[in-house]
Amino acid sequence: MTRRILIVEDEPKIAALLTDYLTANGFEAHHLDHGDRVHPWLADHHVDLILMDVMLPGKDGLTLCRELLRGGQPPPIILLTAKVEEIDRLLGLELGADDYICKPFSPREVVARVRTILRRVAREHETTRVRTQDIELDEHGWRAFARGQDLQLTAVEFQLLRVMMMAPGRIFSRNQLMDHMYQDHRIVSERTVDSHVKKLRHKLSEVWPRRTIVHSVYSVGYKYEPTPLDDDDCL
Repeated sequence: MTRRILIVEDEPKIAALLTDYLTANGFEAHHLDHGDRVHPWLADHHVDLILMDVMLPGKDGLTLCRELLRGGQPPPIILLTAKVEEIDRLLGLELGADDYICKPFSPREVVARVRTILRRVAREHETTRVRTQDIELDEHGWRAFARGQDLQLTAVEFQLLRVMMMAPGRIFSRNQLMDHMYQDHRIVSERTVDSHVKKLRHKLSEVWPRRTIVHSVYSVGYKYEPTPLDDDDCL
């Protein structure tokens, strides 16, 4: 499985260097150059690790660490910093970063640190999975598995599925779901919730074409209540 790395760095040369090295070592690398773009990107994409500069236009790296931690269990974060003072490094770690690397750095060292953290996280995930008869949630990795298949959910889709799975049969209003879906408390319309539910259902239907996992409750909202398995679904 290819691991996806998000690089948040406003210096084009550094971003390009990291992208090239990560790609050459088998990772899928994506780049953002502005702190304000991190939350919207994470809402639509799953990521295994974030490499993030401390000094960014818009929101800085430390603010983003704080917000991601407050919003739930964030992906692992490695801070890239030119600030070598101990107080800055410790502050970053206290706000939720897993590691830091001081500039200038060796790109080989960055790749090695990424691999080390991903191995550690993989070991931790083995003991932090929520299993039901139908779906398995990896709460640290923000992944959902159905019949052993990674559903490739975005962060918003994972939160949406998780909150409903924790209370099977309970009907959630769109406003209640919105409170869990977005870490930055943005204002969105009810149609946005419907759009994410539609995408989630599509991914679930690729595993169980004849089953309904998430039900609509007319004029109220949605609930998680999988219909029974038939013989074909058990294959």
